[in-house]
Amino acid sequence: MGKVSLANKMRIQTLREHRLGAKAIMAAYLDKGWALSTVKQICQRVDRTGSATERKAGCGRPKSVRSEANIAAVEEPICSQEGETGPANTPAAARLLPSSTSVTDLSEVS
Repeated sequence: MGKVSLANKMRIQTLREHRLGAKAIMAAYLDKGWALSTVKQICQRVDRTGSATERKAGCGRPKSVRSEANIAAVEEPICSQEGETGPANTPAAARLLPSSTSVTDLSEVS
C-alpha cells in the first residue's frame, strides 16, 4: 500500500462511510496521486474493521523485539566493530553464538 497520511485515511474513511466507492473517492481527490489499489485496500479495511487507521491484532513487528535488553545486547557488538572490515572476521562476530539451525546444518554436513 502506498503512503497515505493519517488525515487522508480519515478522509477516505468518512467518504467510504457515505457509501462512496474507491473510484469515486479517487475522482474527488485526483491531485493526491493515490493508486486505486491503495484506496481499495483502505476501503476494505473500513468495511472489515470500521476504521481506516486501526490494524488487526498481531500485525507488524512484535514489541518484544525492541526491548531494552535486546537493544543493549546488539548495540555493544555492533559498536565494537566500527572501522573494521569483513563481516565474518570481526571480534563481534566471533563472540556471537551460531543459531541451533546452523549448528544442526553443519553437523549433518560433517
